[in-house]
This record gives sequence, C-alpha cells and structure tokens, in this order.
Amino acid sequence: ESAVQRAVTLGCAPAATGTHPSPAAACRELRSVDGDFAELPSALPQTSCTREWDPVTVTADGVWRGQRVEWFGTYNNGCEMWASLGGGVLFSF
Repeated sequence: ESAVQRAVTLGCAPAATGTHPSPAAACRELRSVDGDFAELPSALPQTSCTREWDPVTVTADGVWRGQRVEWFGTYNNGCEMWASLGGGVLFSF
C-alpha cells in the first residue's frame, strides 16, 4: 500500500475552482470527454517516454453532473501517465 503523494480538489460548476493549479484548463479537458476519464485521448503514441519502471497510480473521486465518479489508472511511470491521459493539465500537479 502506498501513501498519497499529491492531491488536489477541482470543481467545474458553476465555475472552475479548487486547489488544482489550472482549474479552468482541467475543467475544459473534463468537459471534452463529458467527465469520462477513460475517454481522454492518449498522446502516448507520439510521446517519447523512457522505459523506466516507476509505477504511478492516479485516482479521481467525485461527482460529475450529478453522477458519482470513481476512476483510477496505473502507469509504468509519470511520463506514460501524462501521455496516456491526453498530455494535458488534468493530472499535472
């Protein structure tokens, strides 16, 4: 079991708020996939990441348009996580 290393809050309605460093951009990314983290477009094919094994697990828990959301993903390293989740700001903190 590993401890939480970083965590932020994000609210997208009625306005972008929270402790996320770029709440407006993160909300735009979420809106583009209607809150479905699995639908974030992967940038992994065009991203050069090392083959370093340093696993990263990310989680998201909350409510999107009245529906409970619980999502997680595990990646080989931080670069693969960032690229696999669209290469945007949503998990850049």
